Amino acid sequence: MHIEVRYQPSYALAMVTLDEGESIQTEGGAMVGMSPDLELQTAASGGFFKSLGRSMFGGESFFLNTYTAKKQGDSVALAPPLPGDIAVIDMHGEELLVQSGSYLGSSNGVKVDTHWSGAKTFFGSEGLVMLRVSGTGTLIVSSYGAIHAMELAAGQSYIVDTGHLVTFEEHMRYDVKKVAGWKSTLFSGEGLVAELTGPGKLTLQSRSQDSFLSWLIPQLPTQTSSSS
Repeated sequence: MHIEVRYQPSYALAMVTLDEGESIQTEGGAMVGMSPDLELQTAASGGFFKSLGRSMFGGESFFLNTYTAKKQGDSVALAPPLPGDIAVIDMHGEELLVQSGSYLGSSNGVKVDTHWSGAKTFFGSEGLVMLRVSGTGTLIVSSYGAIHAMELAAGQSYIVDTGHLVTFEEHMRYDVKKVAGWKSTLFSGEGLVAELTGPGKLTLQSRSQDSFLSWLIPQLPTQTSSSS
């Protein structure tokens, strides 16, 4: 499998070229274009209840699409629904937590499952459940805005707005808490944050969907204003 990411960081597109018989699993709706003889199968990945969990709690589609090449060089183009970047992560047995909506695709050998992040994230505006991705293979993730990679040393901590998290290694300690006192939490516009402690790697997105919607929705005309 060969993946070329074009048009970064604002409108990234992943061009995936497959060997004969090779497959890639993708999020529903991610396909932009494909070779005409690619075989497409749509299924509830991991069984009915696991897929239901992904759909209800992970912010992902109930079904995943699998594209299989019938000949060498068959290709599929993938893109996320929002303008932003795409990162290709080579996995070697590690386990990552992926923010809801950031999963775009993966090769054979990579397992995608929901991860119950606990009641402590219940009051966060972003995902109650994150996706747990594990195994060996290639993972493709997307972001809203550009992707910023970081690596924390042992004992080093970093505070992140939960809406800007894309991935982090599962073994890392993380605590969801108020940005400061309740006054700051309610009126600073920051809300709850996650404090991650290394060692480990994480990726952030430079924009937040919730922040954009908070700006956009008040700008939309209401029925009263449009009729006057």
